Amino acid sequence: MSVTSAASTARASVRPADDGAVVTLGGDWRITQTRPKWAKCAPATETKRVEFQTAELGRWDSSLLVFLLEVKEWCTVAGAYCDLETLPEKLRAALEQIAHSHATSVPFDRSQNFLVTVGLATGQAWKRSRNMSSFIGETAISAVRLVRLPHKFRWGDCVREMQQCGAMALPIVSLISLLVGLIMAYQAAVQLRQFGADIFVADLVGLSVVREMGPMMAAVILAGRTGAAFAATLGNMKAGEEIDALQALGISPVDFLVMPRILALALMMPLLVLYANCLGILGGMVVGAGVLQIPPSAYWIETQSIIDLSDVSSGLIKAVTFGLLIGLSGCFRGLAAERSAAGVGRAATSAVVTSILLIIVADAVFAVIFNILGL
Repeated sequence: MSVTSAASTARASVRPADDGAVVTLGGDWRITQTRPKWAKCAPATETKRVEFQTAELGRWDSSLLVFLLEVKEWCTVAGAYCDLETLPEKLRAALEQIAHSHATSVPFDRSQNFLVTVGLATGQAWKRSRNMSSFIGETAISAVRLVRLPHKFRWGDCVREMQQCGAMALPIVSLISLLVGLIMAYQAAVQLRQFGADIFVADLVGLSVVREMGPMMAAVILAGRTGAAFAATLGNMKAGEEIDALQALGISPVDFLVMPRILALALMMPLLVLYANCLGILGGMVVGAGVLQIPPSAYWIETQSIIDLSDVSSGLIKAVTFGLLIGLSGCFRGLAAERSAAGVGRAATSAVVTSILLIIVADAVFAVIFNILGL
């Protein structure tokens, strides 16, 4: 019972022994050449033990490892002992590594038991909720310490974060806000021109931008830009054990790393929203002047007539809230990141998703509250 080819090519033969079978390996085993198949030369009778002889074995690569894995799997199924001690040490080490990789890559099927799956998912959700509540509590305590001991706060870091999340975000906020104003004005003009109400384009664009689109667009931009940066920075620090070093020195990571970032976002978001409002109104004014032949002065007077302080203040309240949510989400995901490059990437992605989800939920809550208050 053997599978052979030319003398220099891979060959394997099986002969019976006292309590099992002996597999004789010979020739050069190359992945680019044809190799013997264990299924064709495996013992047909019951075998308790499989040994190897490698005296005639030449050069080898992963082709021989694949063959040996087939033998091991066959022995496992047949209940036979696969004796690898006669193999060269280098070959045993490579076989052990590839067998371990093969074993760990097999996914674990959790769908076999529905109750276990539901229980594990519930436990994970409870753990995440508890961790997030703990993080929010630590942040609140840190905010109290900031009010009581402002001279110990890292104002230098806060100013640098304000530059990063405020001044450095002006180009993208300018472009998006201007384009949103243009689009809204175009869409409004198509409908209002049918009724000769061109001037009311200024009302629609002004109110929409100041109350809704300005805070929302600025928040979405910062969630993707700044929130992800917070998570990536803190995740890298955790992977590099820098956060562990801070804790070992008795320094709170929330005081040292989180509060400067959250405060910077809460301070810069209202300014960015006011800037986005101006650019959005400017975009509508460009469409009014270029398409509807509305003079900029008339457009501006109509915008002023429809917007009052309550509209601006409602947008600023949203801006501060959105800034806090983005900062909390980014820092929380960064501190909870796994200690690997893939974990940092997942933390950044999760920070963006969490921020946008919380922004939309908060905006819906604000819509209900403002409607009840008559704002």
